[in-house]
Amino acid sequence: MRIDILTLFPQMCDSVMSESIIGRARRSGKVEINSIDIRDYTLDKHRRVDDKPYGGGMGMVMAAQPIFDCFNSLCKQIGSRPHLIYLTPQGKTLTQERVKELAKLDNIALLCGHYEGIDERVIEELQPEEISVGDYVLTGGELPALIVADSVSRMLPGVLSDDECFEEESHYNSLLEYPQYTHPSVWNGREVPEVLLSGHHANVEKWRREKSLERTFNRRPDMLDNACLTEDDKTFLSNLKT
Repeated sequence: MRIDILTLFPQMCDSVMSESIIGRARRSGKVEINSIDIRDYTLDKHRRVDDKPYGGGMGMVMAAQPIFDCFNSLCKQIGSRPHLIYLTPQGKTLTQERVKELAKLDNIALLCGHYEGIDERVIEELQPEEISVGDYVLTGGELPALIVADSVSRMLPGVLSDDECFEEESHYNSLLEYPQYTHPSVWNGREVPEVLLSGHHANVEKWRREKSLERTFNRRPDMLDNACLTEDDKTFLSNLKT
């Protein structure tokens, strides 16, 4: 998969995407992630990419021309039109289900807004998918773009050591993940649950499933509507309600 981040701050994006699991995946060729500087496409001799909003108001607005030319240049380089995503608080909230769908694509481009946003006309022209990472406001689209790039990249074959690394995680199957523990077995007077020390795999899996259901029921009951539940799961949840 190829992911291109269209941004005013390419070094910021590159530094994050060069670390940890994603950085190793990039170096091994499992995913290609590029940061493209929108300023390189401005026609302004001072490399300005923004201007005051028509109608007045606070802040500045990113101009349409540099964004449009930046994306067109990318399309020509790739030889096709990548799936374009604009990171904006006005978009649909990102979900794990959408992440799984995006991970099946060959190319995605992530457009990072800044200041007070971008000229509406380039949105109308390019018709990007609009995605939000939550109901709050950030200074720019770089952090949301990095979230999308990270969440999608880790779903790709070979990026994680085993599919189970993400298949049991929170949200992947519409359930929150069970509690995790490591050495020592007693810390600050708190003991690791005995079942995890038993070596009995079936009992461990049963405990983890029930803890996952219990945690989801207590913290995010709305997620249970989309979860794939067995009859045993339903019975366990029914007992929690009584």
